[in-house]
Amino acid sequence: MTITVGTLSLHIHLAGCSSLKEKRGRLKPLLSRLQQKFNVSVAEIDYLDVWQDAAIACTLVGNDKNHVQRSLQKINQWVEKNWPDVDVVDDCIELISFSNSK
Repeated sequence: MTITVGTLSLHIHLAGCSSLKEKRGRLKPLLSRLQQKFNVSVAEIDYLDVWQDAAIACTLVGNDKNHVQRSLQKINQWVEKNWPDVDVVDDCIELISFSNSK
């Protein structure tokens, strides 16, 4: 059996944030929605002390590499389409596959 672990990293810009509290207030609903809608693990991973930028990562595990990749691509597209106050600056998908042989 082959298992694939996929990670989507998004560098996003939150225009108009004037404090870390405001930034967290805008990120929290996005992270929660991504978890609910796409059944992924999600966290803020970088730019923690920068008011208008954030890096988030979404992780998904599955047994079909193509499905994992397509699912992560859909997340990126969904954020760009449905979260208008967030600008995606950069994105990166990484996939790691390994076999579980007994």
